[in-house]
Amino acid sequence: MAKAYWMVSYRKVTDPQRVAEYSKLAAPAIANGGGRILARGAAAFAHEAGLIERTVLTEFDSLQQAVSAFESVDYQAALKILGTAAERDFRIVEGVE
Repeated sequence: MAKAYWMVSYRKVTDPQRVAEYSKLAAPAIANGGGRILARGAAAFAHEAGLIERTVLTEFDSLQQAVSAFESVDYQAALKILGTAAERDFRIVEGVE
């Protein structure tokens, strides 16, 4: 079974305090959903339409696990805190076997 990845790029942050509050709730929700954060922080290099903004890469054992973690009550509560504090590009991508 292929792994799956949350790929999140922050295009713009308008309220860093709310982003921090979101992160405090999101990290345990992601871990409880089986996610492992592999990378996070500002991009070390950006090319083409890439932005040097915060990027987070999270690995899950399967696509279903990644989707379930996103849909979980705890992660959805974190998203409510985030609200419009950041403009993000959020994708779930299935890995190759």
